[in-house]
Amino acid sequence: MKAAPDRIDVILSTLNATDVGSLESIAEKMSHVRDELLGLDEPELAARATDTIAALTRGDLSEFKRGRAFLQSKIGHLR
Repeated sequence: MKAAPDRIDVILSTLNATDVGSLESIAEKMSHVRDELLGLDEPELAARATDTIAALTRGDLSEFKRGRAFLQSKIGHLR
C-alpha cells in the first residue's frame, strides 16, 4: 500500500518539530509519529520510533538523534 503524500508530509513535519520543546512534548510528537506509522502499516518503522522515544526518556541524545534521522530518511522513501 502506498501512503498518501500529504500524510507522509505531516509525519515528516512532526519529526522536524522535535528540535524544540520540552522532553515531554518531544516524546509526545514522537508518539504521534509512531501512531501514524502504525496506521500506515509500517510496524518496523513504528518500532524504531518506540526505540527513539526510549532513547529520549533515558537521556541518550545521540541515539535519539540517530533514530530521528533514520526515521526521516525511511519515511521520506515511503512517498
